[in-house]
Amino acid sequence: MNKSSLIKFFASGFYTSYSKIVPGTTGTVPAWLLAYFVVAGHREAVIILAAALTVISVWLASAAENVYGHDAKKIVIDEWAGMFITLILVPFSLTNYIIAFVAFRGFDAVKIWPANVAENLPRGWGVTADDVVAGIQACLSTHLIVYIINSYI
Repeated sequence: MNKSSLIKFFASGFYTSYSKIVPGTTGTVPAWLLAYFVVAGHREAVIILAAALTVISVWLASAAENVYGHDAKKIVIDEWAGMFITLILVPFSLTNYIIAFVAFRGFDAVKIWPANVAENLPRGWGVTADDVVAGIQACLSTHLIVYIINSYI
């Protein structure tokens, strides 16, 4: 595999973002599966992966823009970073992780301030920053929803 092929493979979430329908969502699914089935609620691993994927995303998204174009839908490594940020300290359960997935995809799609401003940063910084912000927003929302469910339902 040459460098361009490796960039495409990893930036596209193992080519899962090549879907013609909701590529951001299909590209986020492998990150969620990795988090649920492999990381399985190990808090330290979630935090380490969130940080590592954020750093990797800035570099890889910048490189992928040279292949796909500016902030192309096929670039989903930033969604991986955002998904892991969303899961920080979320109690491990299928229900909680589904809530986190839905929350992240919702916040990423809507881009509530400051996510909409963060995406204006140059190159991989902008590609990644809006997903970092969406991940933080989704993380806080997930914690609130889980708290409400556990306390009142």
